[in-house]
Amino acid sequence: MVEEEVILVNEQDEQIGLMPKMEAHKKAILHRAFSVFIFNSKNELMLQQRAAHKYHSPLLWTNTCCSHQRDGESNIEAGTRRLREEMGFTTGLKEVTSFIYKAPLDNGLTEHEFDHVMTGFYEMDPDINKKEVEAWKWMPIEAVKSDIEFNPEIYTSWFKIIFKNYYSYINFER
Repeated sequence: MVEEEVILVNEQDEQIGLMPKMEAHKKAILHRAFSVFIFNSKNELMLQQRAAHKYHSPLLWTNTCCSHQRDGESNIEAGTRRLREEMGFTTGLKEVTSFIYKAPLDNGLTEHEFDHVMTGFYEMDPDINKKEVEAWKWMPIEAVKSDIEFNPEIYTSWFKIIFKNYYSYINFER
């Protein structure tokens, strides 16, 4: 099986190459990524708990889904693909912001990503892929913000960064 490649970018999000995903995380090379936040009509956020066997951040809670774009794939196409693969549904997505972050992970790897944040709406329960997702839940967005403050150790690094610095982009009523 060929290892998935990530898109290497500069600080203007211009593609400068491709690299195997694990190598990019070992070397802390800046690459393109995305984070999807799905809300319902009650302004609750669909959270996922990462599967226990994930190579980083296992069993931590995070946004609805996240991953890396493939070469030639738009941000929205990538978010739609991964939402279907991880959570078992599709819905319209809108890109709301992007930012660069660098964060050490729990196993000696480093996330250094140009992260594109997307939002969407969905009212039903997902059909989760148990190879990717351990559990899921709807949670009021204000409760998520509060829980991150009191229990930061149960959330992924990028999720905490998004809530700390980009909350205004994801906190909105339908």
